[in-house]
Amino acid sequence: MQLVAVDYQADNAAELFVESLRETGFGVLKNHPINQEMVADIYSQWQTFFDGEEKHKYLYNKGSQDGFFPQSVSEVAKGFTKKDIKEYYHFYPWGQCPDELRPQLASYYEKTTTLAGELLRWVENHSPADVSKHYSEPLSDMIKDSDQTLLRVLHYPPLSGDEEPEAIRAAAHEDINLLTILPAANEPGLQVKAKDGSWLDVPSDFGNIIVNIGDMLQEASGHYFPSTTHRVVNPENADMTKSRISLPLFLHPRPDVVLSERHTAKSYLQERLKELGVI
Repeated sequence: MQLVAVDYQADNAAELFVESLRETGFGVLKNHPINQEMVADIYSQWQTFFDGEEKHKYLYNKGSQDGFFPQSVSEVAKGFTKKDIKEYYHFYPWGQCPDELRPQLASYYEKTTTLAGELLRWVENHSPADVSKHYSEPLSDMIKDSDQTLLRVLHYPPLSGDEEPEAIRAAAHEDINLLTILPAANEPGLQVKAKDGSWLDVPSDFGNIIVNIGDMLQEASGHYFPSTTHRVVNPENADMTKSRISLPLFLHPRPDVVLSERHTAKSYLQERLKELGVI
């Protein structure tokens, strides 16, 4: 398996992108419309936020899941017992956010959600008829009027060398949602599990956008589109004193959307959040 960056502006971009998703669960885009100066500035601004103590004033709301999640309550990946070495902030346009950081993050959220919607239409348009029949409604309609799409600002703190055995920045997991949109982080570490069980490094060239399938799209497509296992490993032969900032957008349907005979989007999300130990 090889991940090759698709030129967003190419005539056959949609076809190549969906083919990559189908084969690997991941797609990488270059020459896309997300401004990299904005991404770099968000990394810088939120590094300052995580380095300070003001973050504790924005502790997450358990019911609505918006706000700051300290490392003490970070996720435990399904099948694992060790918490990930990370802290993060959940941003929704309707949720809490420091006033000075809101405008930029809201702008990024809007632009990236728009791109994610376009990519979802690419998937919809290039789904075979025997796969499309599984969709309870067009994929692009599933996100209409949804207020559940989540922007997570992730901070992987510097590593001291005395971390718990087997604890890594993000243990192997699959995402819950339809699609995840991720600008290449400021440090490497993201890996995807190949079909043969080996782990491959995802290109971390700053300027690329990395997209992966979530469990909800896998469920809605009758497993035609695979929700691929991925992880963030502790760096080897690298400066462990560096933080790692990451900015995934998790594209979520409305809670009432029927994904399959087994699940609505709401029932699926609640099941997975309980497994992760955050509700």
